[in-house]
Amino acid sequence: MNQKNISIKKYIQNIYDVLNNTKVTNKLAKIIDLDEATSKIINYIIKAKETNNKVILIGNGGSAAIASHAQNDMCKAVGIKSIVFTEQPLLTALSNDDGYENAYQKLIELWADKNDLLFAVSSSGNSENIIKAINAADKKQCNIITFTGFTPENIIRKMGKLNFYINSMQYGHVEMSHSILIHYLTDQAKDILNK
Repeated sequence: MNQKNISIKKYIQNIYDVLNNTKVTNKLAKIIDLDEATSKIINYIIKAKETNNKVILIGNGGSAAIASHAQNDMCKAVGIKSIVFTEQPLLTALSNDDGYENAYQKLIELWADKNDLLFAVSSSGNSENIIKAINAADKKQCNIITFTGFTPENIIRKMGKLNFYINSMQYGHVEMSHSILIHYLTDQAKDILNK
């Protein structure tokens, strides 16, 4: 989709269209209804809070910013333990010593517990460090939720219990869609828990 010289209304419409065509699959690549998938994740969040588990969020670049913002909402609004691994001294130490591709994996091995939730956010769906972290979380028996975009064949789209895919090659469309989806999940969990 060419984004040159379009009006703001058309840009917003494009984002709406992309978001409205979000595809969700399970680990077996079976299509899951969007409402059903979001309902399951909201229940995972609520159950994680009830069982004193946590939500771990990972991403690179803009996806890391989405993860960090979501972590704030999980802690403050939802009241669930939540963690991101974007603290610069720790992340750079691990990256320097073990390679950036292994940094999140090492932190998942250290921090993740059985039945924790992992939100893995990656526009491309092919980031090696995110793939390795998901594999580590799978070994720890975490509930893995992925948010990807760009091409439907991306690796991460096949790794989660539930996988949200945004069919766009535009970073802005993919990242805003991921942010909206995660905001929806945290807002709904907050509203249910605060009834």
